[in-house]
Amino acid sequence: MEGCGATFWPRPGRVFAAGRSHTFAELAEAIDDAFARWDRSHLHEFALSDGTRISVPDPDWDDPDSVLDDARTRLSRLERGDEFVYTFDLGDDWAHVCTVGESWIDPVDELGFMPEAPLPYWGWGEIPDQHRRRWESDDGESQVPTDPNLTDLPPLHPGWGPSG
Repeated sequence: MEGCGATFWPRPGRVFAAGRSHTFAELAEAIDDAFARWDRSHLHEFALSDGTRISVPDPDWDDPDSVLDDARTRLSRLERGDEFVYTFDLGDDWAHVCTVGESWIDPVDELGFMPEAPLPYWGWGEIPDQHRRRWESDDGESQVPTDPNLTDLPPLHPGWGPSG
């Protein structure tokens, strides 16, 4: 929905197959995979509609009773239709609204196999870079360079290369 000070419209989305025995830590990893997050050194947190917080508890910051351990907390605490928020990188606040489906799926029918962890199987929308970089040397605020119209690519595909 938003992150790094930007709000996205149309909102990108992903649909996941996840079992009640999977953990919130596994779901966090699947969401981060689905949104191409490569820098996983940032904190994340789930906030349920009842105010429950689920994350990696930090004994130096968190009251032991205020945050549930995401590696031990199972998705079975969710009910059909529940909505909650997943936030990746508590500084840049990449916030996602998550909704538990109204009906369960049979993963073998839907995916052709039983996934070992939550798995995205449908999606839409653009995936913004977590640091707002648009090319390799971009600092997130650089002017967009002039488009070379494919002439910067090796001539390995029709229309690519200096002769275009």
